[in-house]
Amino acid sequence: MTPSFFSADGLVGIIFLLMLAAALVGAIVAVTAKRLVRALAGLIVCFVGVAAMYFFLNSPFVSMMQILIYVGAIAVTIAFAIMLTAPGDKEQMGSRNILYGPIGFCCAALVTFGFAALALTTNWIPFAKINDGSVQEVGRQLLTTHVMVFELVSVMLLIAILGALAITIEGRRKRWKS
Repeated sequence: MTPSFFSADGLVGIIFLLMLAAALVGAIVAVTAKRLVRALAGLIVCFVGVAAMYFFLNSPFVSMMQILIYVGAIAVTIAFAIMLTAPGDKEQMGSRNILYGPIGFCCAALVTFGFAALALTTNWIPFAKINDGSVQEVGRQLLTTHVMVFELVSVMLLIAILGALAITIEGRRKRWKS
């Protein structure tokens, strides 16, 4: 028996598809926008859509981390970078070949259909539940089994912050000289 649209399962499916559509639309806006602020808004919508999909996959901790780290930290950092950079002269890139768009679209469609065919023909075996997925268990795993990955991510974020500061300082020096 298949669930109807008006049952709880049907409504959950519709909400999941809406969040998937929001993530895809946000990604398309982020890639195709001509203004950086609109691209950033599309990126934020995409991040929130991905966080919603994590929530629907019974992973609320990962969903909240997606919102806190990507929407709350990365997107805000990009917004500050946009605000701190001096508006430069708009230089036109070299002439674009008219075939770049259709060729890129055909390659993306080929990869998408290949993955879809693979997903539909694979015999998916569900994994056994390893633990309860609580925040306490995630913290225990991060600080015992996966401590090296946790520390490497911390170092990577520190390097990104130092790089952003170096770029900002260099941009301010150029602004004050002119």
